Amino acid sequence: MTRRFSFVTLDVFTDRRFGGNQLAVFPDARGLSDAEMQALAAELNLSETTFVLPPADPANTARVRIFNRVAEMPFAGHPSVGTSFVLARRDAGLGDRLRLEVPAGIVGVELWRDAAGAATGAAIGAPQALTVGAALPVAPVAACAGLPDQGVVTARHPPRLAADGGNPRALVEVTAEALAAAQPDLAAFRRAVATLPELGGRLSLYLYRRDGAALRARMFSPLTGTWEDPATGSAATPLAGFLLHLSGEAQATLDIHQGVEMGRPSLLRTTARRTDEGIRATVGGTCVPVFEGHVTL
Repeated sequence: MTRRFSFVTLDVFTDRRFGGNQLAVFPDARGLSDAEMQALAAELNLSETTFVLPPADPANTARVRIFNRVAEMPFAGHPSVGTSFVLARRDAGLGDRLRLEVPAGIVGVELWRDAAGAATGAAIGAPQALTVGAALPVAPVAACAGLPDQGVVTARHPPRLAADGGNPRALVEVTAEALAAAQPDLAAFRRAVATLPELGGRLSLYLYRRDGAALRARMFSPLTGTWEDPATGSAATPLAGFLLHLSGEAQATLDIHQGVEMGRPSLLRTTARRTDEGIRATVGGTCVPVFEGHVTL
């Protein structure tokens, strides 16, 4: 029996088409198997594809499964923002606050709307408090980004793993020259995960530098098929939380510009605050629809 599933694509963390990070969303994925979801994500060949299902708890808005090209993810930022935008555009009756079930927990969403009430984007809360992981040696991390050791800035912190519900990210402060020159070295990534047990067999680098009151960032994750990512919400939230952790302040807001070197400029608007549960962070941005289609299986 032939089955038909609709999908849409959009650009997330941008206010113009062909900027930001691409996302595909299947708004009604009922009937798709795990293997079919993974195959569709690989076929679409985007950094992530989401599949929306009814929530396990009726108090929540939806259950969302997020797949990259090779595996399901416990949480990811731009898929959560973009999926919320798609749900709001499809259902005018949704309120301004949503709750998405993902493997890492509950993602709280605040929708952004224009003067006419149409959804323009969303801010999402990472499903877990910040966890700061191991420090990493400079040399193998620099090699992964094709940089000399002196391109890594360690005055504030060494390269450090951090997460808040998604895969751990290696947060690396670099010089302006290093950020511009960085290129992922696949062989160095493979050596790093083979020789650094603290990585747990996976590695994505989030390089950043300070740019006035904001940050500039780049993200490399070639082991999952993402050579470079134009906007990474699940790296922006642990970075915002980690920088608050270092500062000792109670809360902070921070804009992160990413994707510039790729020709897909993105703006990720983050907040971080100290709570009784630890440091919690949010990331938000606007979205632009691009394609609509369907697949038959």
